[in-house]
Amino acid sequence: MQVIVFSKVLKDKDIQYVQQLFDSLHDHNITAYVYRPYLKMLKEKIHFQRDVGIFDGHIDLQMKKFDFFITLGGDGTILEALNHVRSAEIPIVGINLGRLGFLASIEKTVIEQAINQLQRGIYELVSRNLLYLESNLPIFGDLPIALNDCTLLKRDTSSMITIHTFINGSYLNSYWADGLIIATPTGSTGYSLSCGGPIVFPNSGNFVITPVAPHNLNVRPIVVSDDSVISLEIEGRAENFLCTLDSRFETITANHQLAIRKNDYQIRLVQIGDKGFLETIRSKLIWGIDSRNH
Repeated sequence: MQVIVFSKVLKDKDIQYVQQLFDSLHDHNITAYVYRPYLKMLKEKIHFQRDVGIFDGHIDLQMKKFDFFITLGGDGTILEALNHVRSAEIPIVGINLGRLGFLASIEKTVIEQAINQLQRGIYELVSRNLLYLESNLPIFGDLPIALNDCTLLKRDTSSMITIHTFINGSYLNSYWADGLIIATPTGSTGYSLSCGGPIVFPNSGNFVITPVAPHNLNVRPIVVSDDSVISLEIEGRAENFLCTLDSRFETITANHQLAIRKNDYQIRLVQIGDKGFLETIRSKLIWGIDSRNH
């Protein structure tokens, strides 16, 4: 078995867990390839019991066969990993070294158990839809996709912006707001949730349209089928606006005409144990707990 180990940072408090991961991979005779920038951080602090390979990026996935893509961090690390995995269909194993961890669902205290179950094939693969952003002007290079959301936001002024929104060519609304979020079900527990959007189950086949600080109080988030194409036109007093895909961002103008649809391929996340979506949101959002008893 061959795996990729990916992260962006190495914190001192996490060194023991990273060491445990590489020890477990060695004990199970699993060959590890480490993301090159991350390997430079590890060399002085992690003891490798066997040589590790180097992973440079997406092109390596076309040249070698890998069984799993292991991320160390939080949900943001998985979003970064998506830029490398793309359409390769390699299952992502998210080990949570962060805080909430809706996507990175494997806790750092069970790393050895998780590697053992991967080796034995005791896991479940969960597919998640992505969104695809089309534009009349080039943005986001050859990777205009997002797992969580696409947002349009004001940038250079405190004045609100206007976002004209259409669904399958039919006019929906002109949002007077600080911005607009188009979220996948996966992204419904992210920025959209903090702006008052609903929590949507991962396999529900929807987009959530959530305004950011809307000027009209009767404007509320809505849920539409992900078979829809959502078209957006933006205007405001400023010349530039901000467009994001997950953690990536670009500057756009009123000349950009955007359309969002469901991406042609999905990503796959590894789920170990019986910790499904319901248990995840209960534990992460602290539901069903009376704080008066603590």
